[in-house]
Amino acid sequence: MIVSVLASGLVLASNALAGSETLKDAFKKDFLIGAAINHDQIFEEDSRGVPIIKAQFNSITPENVLKWESVHPLSGQYDFAAADRYVQFGESNHMFIVGHTLVWHSQTPPWVFQDDQGRPVSREVLLARMREHIFTVVGRYRGRVQGWDVVNEALNEDGTLRDSPWRKIIGDDFIEKAFAFAHEADPQAELYYNEYSIENGAKRQGAIALIKKLRSKGLLVSAVGIQEHVSLDWPTEQQLNETLADFEKAGIKNQITELDVDVLPSPGRDHRAEVSRRMTAGAEANPYAQGLPASMQTKLAERYTALFAIYRKHAANLKRVTFWGVTDGDSWLNDWPAHGRTSYPLLFDRTGQPKPAFDTVVQSQRSIPNL
Repeated sequence: MIVSVLASGLVLASNALAGSETLKDAFKKDFLIGAAINHDQIFEEDSRGVPIIKAQFNSITPENVLKWESVHPLSGQYDFAAADRYVQFGESNHMFIVGHTLVWHSQTPPWVFQDDQGRPVSREVLLARMREHIFTVVGRYRGRVQGWDVVNEALNEDGTLRDSPWRKIIGDDFIEKAFAFAHEADPQAELYYNEYSIENGAKRQGAIALIKKLRSKGLLVSAVGIQEHVSLDWPTEQQLNETLADFEKAGIKNQITELDVDVLPSPGRDHRAEVSRRMTAGAEANPYAQGLPASMQTKLAERYTALFAIYRKHAANLKRVTFWGVTDGDSWLNDWPAHGRTSYPLLFDRTGQPKPAFDTVVQSQRSIPNL
């Protein structure tokens, strides 16, 4: 059992695995609570993380096993071993199952964009490869995976289209094609556009314009995925409120898809969750290598409380809140953007114990009205 004292002097006690209220129960009237799960958790080899997943969450997203490099590493060669187990895990535990992700510029093998000589393929060839991949992957889990991140991170910070290999070879309509193929492969599945830093106004307006354009062509876009890789001070509460409200006004459902709160200083003050971003940083970028002090636990708890208050305010247009990881030890932030960083962005610590932030999030459901 963890006992923690927050700035208010309130003493909170919790043991998330032994009878206290769970996240999924606390927010069952508001939205689904999800987690991104990794290979060891999918195969139930993580004795620390698996009980937390089963107890706390009613939705899952695969961290990596459905990305192109994992499931389709070579031309004509698929590996569905881990993906099959992922879907089975979700079904066995009666969870809402998300597929992540079909079309992305990252973690896609070079062969997808190249011919046998290493030269860029034609538009027709790449479209055929995209269609074959989507029909094979989505078709395999038709009726079993309820929602798909169809296109991931296709925008620049100013809201224009990223000049990815998909766009360079196919053109601006590669997104339209991806959504059309996915809907044809499983007409019953929800389809999402997923993006980071969408709390910034220009990028948000670009996403709204993109989704409206897709819908104007008769394409299904069920919701926008707001990744929510946030820090203690970014985005502001006003930015997040405006983000959720703007999509709601545009008739677009919201989903929080990759939530974590980075308590470490950001080298260069760059808040983009761009996986390719790398830099060298000294000890000042890893100030809590020996553990997170109580003062920072309090700040993390306050930040999560504020976030969930906003989510509940917009619950009528928000279907799911998914954490990107289960415990701090699982988080991608531990070695990003600089190697060797020790991060503390989630609600469960490296031993699998709930942090003070867990208590405040669960208590926020009872103490803050859903306005």
